[in-house]
Amino acid sequence: MKNFSKVILITLDSVGVGALPDAKDFGDENSNTVEHVAKNTPHFSLPHLEKIGLGLIPGLPSIKKTTKPIGFYGKCREKSAGKDTTSGHWEIAGVIIHKPQATFPNGFPKELIEAFKKESGVSDVLGNYPESGTIIIEKLGQEHLKTGYPIIYTSADSVFQIAAHENIFPLEKLYELCEKARKLCNPYNIGRVIARPFVGEVGSFTRTPMRKDFSLLPPQKTVLDCVSEGGKDVIAIGKTSYIFAERGITESIHTTSNEHGMKETIAALKRLKEGLIFTNLVDFDTLYGHRRDVSGYAQALQEFDIQLGELQSAMDEKTILMLTADHGCDPTYRGTDHTREYVPILVYSPAQKSGKSLGVRESFSDIGKTIMEVFKIDNSLPGKSFLEVIQ
Repeated sequence: MKNFSKVILITLDSVGVGALPDAKDFGDENSNTVEHVAKNTPHFSLPHLEKIGLGLIPGLPSIKKTTKPIGFYGKCREKSAGKDTTSGHWEIAGVIIHKPQATFPNGFPKELIEAFKKESGVSDVLGNYPESGTIIIEKLGQEHLKTGYPIIYTSADSVFQIAAHENIFPLEKLYELCEKARKLCNPYNIGRVIARPFVGEVGSFTRTPMRKDFSLLPPQKTVLDCVSEGGKDVIAIGKTSYIFAERGITESIHTTSNEHGMKETIAALKRLKEGLIFTNLVDFDTLYGHRRDVSGYAQALQEFDIQLGELQSAMDEKTILMLTADHGCDPTYRGTDHTREYVPILVYSPAQKSGKSLGVRESFSDIGKTIMEVFKIDNSLPGKSFLEVIQ
């Protein structure tokens, strides 16, 4: 039996591996993010992921298959009723959402907007409809600068987003608006309020990396709560702390890119004595999936693969790495929404000399359940541990 004292859990945001059986209910029946990126990219290669066993996951014929995997490989179904960041991450951490969080394809109700105006002190808002974040600031940015009204918009996810130019609403003022909106959105079961600051001039507006998410609290304990309450470190990197409303986290590190996230993960590993590092790499989703940029998505995956090799070199035999995703966002698919897909599960440790299949897991929560067993924490969280397979 291996005694692991450190777990690195990395969510490759939106890196799905094929349509779930119920994908047709979401309009996503032919989606497969990884396969379609690989198939549409000449000379595509992910050597470190392939060595762990990525190509051995069913449904990825365009990924190179190894005959001697150094890790464990499989894929997970989503039990939660959604295909968004919150439901995916919460399920990984042991919270399954059977009732989907509210979405607003026709914009937010008048009473919510009026309450926001009253609470925030703004005389009016712009937008209030679903739109891409980059497109809406192009459409409404000039009027925003002229009027000083914040831009309110949503997406196919359960999100209330507030975009504002930093010259009109400095960051602290924008964050304050979002905190007010968070309280107002709670009765509507809206998953996240997101601050979307931007800078620049008309015709060349640019969103900044100072985005901040204000999430609903998970309705019950998560892996993060259990591990931190057990006296171990829980280091959240990227937007992870936002997704869990900062709960169960002993250290939070916000990042500006996938590359930055991986560098912080490696640095955190070097100082971690015992506990969990939970990293989210969001560029796959926000910069390439939603924008349907196949070549950008492919390049981001290959850049991650290089840094994965650096992370593996920094690991010792007390460390176990788990790679997964929270949903899909197939850049070859119609529309700009997430896609309802299986997510990969790849597990690696220098303590293991070879790996094998983990099969098709019935829930993302198997990941969290396994982490709990690694740390020998008794719990009633859902899921089925696969620790026995990887020992």
